[in-house]
Amino acid sequence: MKILLSNSSSVPIYEQIKKWIIEQIMNNELQEDELLPSIRSLALDLHISVMTVKKAYDELESEGYIITRHGKGSFVAPRNRELMREEKLKEMESLLEKALNIAKSLHVSLDEVKEILEYLDGRKK
Repeated sequence: MKILLSNSSSVPIYEQIKKWIIEQIMNNELQEDELLPSIRSLALDLHISVMTVKKAYDELESEGYIITRHGKGSFVAPRNRELMREEKLKEMESLLEKALNIAKSLHVSLDEVKEILEYLDGRKK
């Protein structure tokens, strides 16, 4: 597992690990029931504290992304379709908010934005 961490980022290391694993799950790079590296081995690979990785794994488990089977390891949890949809909706809202801010700065009306969306969707000929 190749995780790129930034020591200069304001985002804590455990959050960077958590975000990376979530992205891999969302992009189907990590599959349901796939075994994740052990906390200890990931900490060694990344040259960080075991407690940092443990915190990331604990949060991932509490949020339903992974499950831990004692004596066997941590695995990608079965897909919670509603959770996955909610994450994608949050991402979409963020992107649309950026698009609307650009539209406002250019004085583009909401109707024009809707036309653009319809065009991009292929409904408008």
